[in-house]
Amino acid sequence: QVQPVESGGGLVQAGASLRLSCAASGGTFSRYAMGWFRQAPGKEREFVAAINWSGGTTYYADSVKGRFTISRDNAKNTVYLQMNSLKPEDTALYYCARGQRPNYSASAYSRMDEYAYWGQGTQVTVSS
Repeated sequence: QVQPVESGGGLVQAGASLRLSCAASGGTFSRYAMGWFRQAPGKEREFVAAINWSGGTTYYADSVKGRFTISRDNAKNTVYLQMNSLKPEDTALYYCARGQRPNYSASAYSRMDEYAYWGQGTQVTVSS
């Protein structure tokens, strides 16, 4: 059974950058859409970004558009989330998830029930 494994989180100051990675353990990501979600303390888990199987289509939450970039390297079975100009409100536990299909409609990418496998998360903390 595939297990996403996130890494790259940490404590940074506002305005800094981080790159999160998500590697596949026990399976493959290459034929599936992938997503990043986050959950801040006391809040519901929310969509951050998603990418289709080939990397040709990406989607972002309005709150991160222009600052975050999702990408993938199917040869390495890895998905990335480059986060620039970080803000304190970006502080959260970031989760990587593997979709159940190669592509989704624009409205479906942000739905958590479209993702079959979830990682344990990596903590991102942005200080002001």
